[in-house]
Amino acid sequence: MDAFITWFSTHLGFLSPQAAVTFVSMLPIIELRGGIPLARLLKLPVEQAIFFSVLGNAIPIPFILLLINKIFDWLRPTKVFGPLVRKLEARAMSKSEGVQKAEFWGLVAFVGIPLPGTGGWTGSLVASLLKVDLKKAFPAVFLGIAVAATIMGLISYGIFHM
Repeated sequence: MDAFITWFSTHLGFLSPQAAVTFVSMLPIIELRGGIPLARLLKLPVEQAIFFSVLGNAIPIPFILLLINKIFDWLRPTKVFGPLVRKLEARAMSKSEGVQKAEFWGLVAFVGIPLPGTGGWTGSLVASLLKVDLKKAFPAVFLGIAVAATIMGLISYGIFHM
């Protein structure tokens, strides 16, 4: 984490702490699981950490839900990106069992429990691949992001320790 903070302060130090947390929370894999600890290191209050990390993590979600299947359909036949698309689809579908069983609440739990390989990006990908209705998928993913942000805020700000 120290290397990340050093890199961040060197390359993105022009951003306000709030913009930095929003930006980091938008990134796949890192998401708010990196944004909230960054907020803590940047000395933002927990309320701002949660708000800006949820905002950042939620920004890509509608685009993923609406466009990822079309993008994958376009990239799948290519020699360069086809293997990557198939790998991403297989990985997402391997984690989809709980979402298939309890669609809305399964998606909330999948996104909301901050474990490696879960989160807004993967949850949105799973919802898209399973063709979950957008009217169910977006609120479920957003609620899951809010739950994950609350858990990470409690952990990162020392309200309880793991």
